[in-house]
Amino acid sequence: MSDKVDIIEKKVYETYFPVVGRSKPVRSVSLMIKLLRDKFKLIVPERIVAITISAFLSSRPVLYEGPPGTGKTEVGYAILSLWSGKNAFILPCSENYDEYRVIGDFHPLMAMKMGFTEESFIPRPLLAALILDTGVLVDEIRRSSEEFQNMLLDIVDKRRIVVPELKRIFKAKGDGFQVIFTSNPEDIAQNELSDAFLRRVVRVKFTYPDEDVEKEILKIRLGENYWKLSGENIAKMIASVNELRERATHKPGPADTVAWAQIAVELANLREKEKVTAEEMYDAGFSVLLKRIEDEDIVEDVLTKYFGGKR
Repeated sequence: MSDKVDIIEKKVYETYFPVVGRSKPVRSVSLMIKLLRDKFKLIVPERIVAITISAFLSSRPVLYEGPPGTGKTEVGYAILSLWSGKNAFILPCSENYDEYRVIGDFHPLMAMKMGFTEESFIPRPLLAALILDTGVLVDEIRRSSEEFQNMLLDIVDKRRIVVPELKRIFKAKGDGFQVIFTSNPEDIAQNELSDAFLRRVVRVKFTYPDEDVEKEILKIRLGENYWKLSGENIAKMIASVNELRERATHKPGPADTVAWAQIAVELANLREKEKVTAEEMYDAGFSVLLKRIEDEDIVEDVLTKYFGGKR
């Protein structure tokens, strides 16, 4: 191994290794489903886990598609972390993302003094993930440019990163380096994914959970606080969010349902109530579920329907 590689790897390990941790990689679908529930408090269908692992075994990147709040980012991060045995990196995309922000760039003052050398180079998360052999969750890929998407796919396909300024090629050392993209195809404000991109990824669709699964999500996320909610109020909560998913501009996901329940429980505690009442359900629901001003009348109508009028 050359000194040049040693310098970059030393920087990566000093900067990033303390946050990635290390545990035993998971390859079993059934064990991963269990750990997703026990460790990450996530209920993930067998289909999603099995297809994702199959894609990894085939050295293919995965695209999680679905509306906001359906768990794409949380599930992707958790699966990548379990697969590699190290905490995954998350890259939240934006239109100005380029190779320098995810692979690495040069410290301006050091580059002026030393030139474009290993000493002045600052490694970024994508290069760090490849060197550390861990996963990368690329969040909201449609917010990035087509050039950026193609660059990522080239790196995933060839399992290597080229840094021309250093005349170096960094290659993946194991199978822990995998990539999951997330996308909300219903968001018209974002860019379209190219045909070339879609041909190269394995697409996995995310949807809102059914009633029984959403109840189970509440149970594992709230823990003991779950029992402060009556069965009637839980049923009304789920009916409310399902109606809002049909009527509102902002469609609440399971994350919103959990946040609603958590705030309602804390309100009841502050008001010294043993159980959450319709008052807390309405107050917490209005604060959590109203994301866009154009939905105000709809949110108020739905909450009034299930929990009574304004307090």
